[in-house]
Amino acid sequence: LFTTHTGDDGVIPFDRARDRLDTITGVGKRAAETIIAEIGVDMTRFPTAAHLASWAGLAPGNNITGGKRGSGKTTKGDVWLTDILTQCAWSAARTRDTYLSAQFWRLARRIGKKKAAIAVAHSILVISWHLLTNDCDYQDLGGDYFTRRNADRQRDRLIGQLHNLGYRVTLERPA
Repeated sequence: LFTTHTGDDGVIPFDRARDRLDTITGVGKRAAETIIAEIGVDMTRFPTAAHLASWAGLAPGNNITGGKRGSGKTTKGDVWLTDILTQCAWSAARTRDTYLSAQFWRLARRIGKKKAAIAVAHSILVISWHLLTNDCDYQDLGGDYFTRRNADRQRDRLIGQLHNLGYRVTLERPA
């Protein structure tokens, strides 16, 4: 499927895209090659990452009518792409101190591991769209991203936990 030398320039056009996708946590070279084989490298077919996710069948369902929430099940899509992205999501969940791992475990507590894996697969697909569209490498946000994003909320939650344990807390900013 992929060779290192073809044509006059000596490099196949998919090598750079494969190496870009390989920078995503949980995505290896073989998985990157499979993703490229399924979606290609030309992202002009998909105006937004949401269009790609919908085409792949990894967009979250949005069935709300009359104020009632219906099924949030994903639609049918490219089964091969869904399979490889889900495997990448499980791999990313096992990493330490990465954004995708933090996202997986944050969601797994609330909705379960299997649904969390699909959500992380969706995130990997969206990241892939951005990398292929903007021709850049993946910059991980870090495992503490969700804590840093809303520090006041984290502080208030921890203070509440200490109050529940019977402690009185006073906070001072360090000098």
